[in-house]
Amino acid sequence: MNHIRKDKYKFSQALRPFSFAVALIACGAGVSLAWADGAQSLFSTLLVLLGGVLLQAGVNLINDYSDISDHYNLGIDQVAAIQQNFRIGLCCFGLATLIGLWFVYQIGLDFLYLCLVGLVGALGYTLRPVNYKSRGLGVVLVFWLMGVLMVVGSYLAVMGQWSSSIILFSIPISLLVSLLLLSNELRDFEADKQANIQTLVVRIGYSAGSIIYKVIIACVALSVVLLAWWFDHAWLLSGLMAFIFLPRLLVLLKANAPERVALTKGSGRFLMAFGVLYNISLLFVAFPLV
Repeated sequence: MNHIRKDKYKFSQALRPFSFAVALIACGAGVSLAWADGAQSLFSTLLVLLGGVLLQAGVNLINDYSDISDHYNLGIDQVAAIQQNFRIGLCCFGLATLIGLWFVYQIGLDFLYLCLVGLVGALGYTLRPVNYKSRGLGVVLVFWLMGVLMVVGSYLAVMGQWSSSIILFSIPISLLVSLLLLSNELRDFEADKQANIQTLVVRIGYSAGSIIYKVIIACVALSVVLLAWWFDHAWLLSGLMAFIFLPRLLVLLKANAPERVALTKGSGRFLMAFGVLYNISLLFVAFPLV
């Protein structure tokens, strides 16, 4: 029989507010690039950031819906909490959709297509028949959905035009988004394995998951160095100052399950510190992106 932590489905737990850093940093990267390119609209910027947070909240709140069918020892209160969170999550998607439609009106169908891809991807994270969370694909797909897509979409919303260069600038942020989700899977490895939740780390094992965690961090550093060199933009290297958090994260990777609880929060702080420095550096990009 599968065992689920009793407080897992409380609204405050399911909302996962620490993960809002993902939306703020990813959307902030696109906004920073748009401002550097001359589209300095405070109203559009605030709408983009609000829409990003609403999407992140929606994904978090519907995240546990498949547990109703996957686990057999859930209490009545737990099922009710999951269903309530799911309804609130759909409301968040609804509000984000309204913001998206406003940008569609301003920009055109390009933004609509991008929004549809993002919405389908967000719903497919945990809902059947897709449910790529349980297929071990979450770490890979959030790179695109919560990383690249959010950065590109934010730039398009504020700038009103598309630029292929934005994909390149989104890579470090997108890698850190994947890192944050991977840290969550590493943190919950034992509990997920016991509950037969087939995340990537459960499928490949904790040791292999730890190696991937380190590889992603190395790729973040490498991508920043290459971007700074290719675009001759040394300010991008300022994001590497966030690597001061790295030794602590590596220690937590080797910790036992109770101590490893801090891994996700530590990874979130790493993402936030890097993202703030990186996004500020993007404001000084000295060439047109469109």
